[in-house]
Amino acid sequence: MFKINDNFLKLPGSYLFSTIGKKVAEYKKANPDKTVISLGIGDVTLPLAKAVTEAMHRAVDEMGSAETFRGYSPDLGYEFLRKTIIENDYNSRNINLDIDEVFISDGAKSDCGNIVDIFAVDNTIAVTDPVYPVYIDSNAMAGKTGDYDKDKQAWTDVIYMPCTAANGFVPEFPERTPDIIYICCPNNPTGTTLTKSELQSWVDYANKNKAIIIYDAAYEAYISEPDVPHSIYECGGAKTCAIEMRSFSKNAGFTGTRLGFTVIPKEIVATEPYGEVTLNSLWARRHGTKFNGAPYIIQRAGEAVYSEEGKAQTKEQIAYYMKNAATIRDGLTAAGYEVYGGINAPYIWLKTPGDMTSWDFFDLLLEKANVVGTPGSGFGPSGEGYFRLTAFGTAENTVEAVERIRRI
Repeated sequence: MFKINDNFLKLPGSYLFSTIGKKVAEYKKANPDKTVISLGIGDVTLPLAKAVTEAMHRAVDEMGSAETFRGYSPDLGYEFLRKTIIENDYNSRNINLDIDEVFISDGAKSDCGNIVDIFAVDNTIAVTDPVYPVYIDSNAMAGKTGDYDKDKQAWTDVIYMPCTAANGFVPEFPERTPDIIYICCPNNPTGTTLTKSELQSWVDYANKNKAIIIYDAAYEAYISEPDVPHSIYECGGAKTCAIEMRSFSKNAGFTGTRLGFTVIPKEIVATEPYGEVTLNSLWARRHGTKFNGAPYIIQRAGEAVYSEEGKAQTKEQIAYYMKNAATIRDGLTAAGYEVYGGINAPYIWLKTPGDMTSWDFFDLLLEKANVVGTPGSGFGPSGEGYFRLTAFGTAENTVEAVERIRRI
């Protein structure tokens, strides 16, 4: 008789955004006359940049010709894209990488979920709290988080590092030493950041304790302040302890085309009792076995993001979303809300009114303002009492949503 992975049965309910989708669908069905504005899920609304679509069209034509047709992509990704990434995202910041330290994938979310494959079950993970749910759920599916405590809304074997207004949303070193540390900067969901010195302290901590940092830099293109690092490799010693993940979804609108990459320096080495094993070699083995490569057409599109035209066009898109963020931040601040984020990230993190729970505030906004956001409790214990709004809507809907919220 076959058996299932019963770790899936420990997961509380459905994935956060699936739950939100169901609640919104039920509301719309019951209220067909209402126009609902969603500032909940972090999906972009602007079309792909012209330079990107033109590159895709050229690649499609290549695929239709025997002379230029491409079959399976190389395991690690095409060299033209990996070289372009290194030159633009790293060499430009005085960071040197070898081409085989960059792994092309179909998105940062996939890599965040898959990276757990190369780590032992008995590793202890630490997460900033609130936290992007994929970090926790993927480890839970692999049996690395213990049991879920419904009363505390937390996993028994996970180290939670609270990030709230009380500590300026900067995580403190935990009492119990973790093996793997998840850091997202700029942060999803809070929209807050770490300065270079704050991030450097975590790199030093990880090296001292022989821990690994999994660094999610999906929103680095939105950074506007000079003291916020765009890559963890700007910090000394990061190449011996940090894995960095990047996405094309938010910086270039690839949510529907799927492209990302992960950097694993060869300096990260597991020793006792293995001798010396690089994480780079393990990820390469995993990548080659379980992933068949991002499509050629999409990788050419990714290359075009770094062209002069692509840079200019995607910069305009980022500015559009950050103007939305300012609209939300300024409008809700004027309405008396306690608001964070929205300066270096396309997320607004606000305190719910009074003692209202995050799900009660979700229901209030949906029913009274017909606006959808994301309850903070869905991001972890320290998310209770907070609420996330995204800047990825249209400018018109963003202005209207803020007015609706202010009216209630």
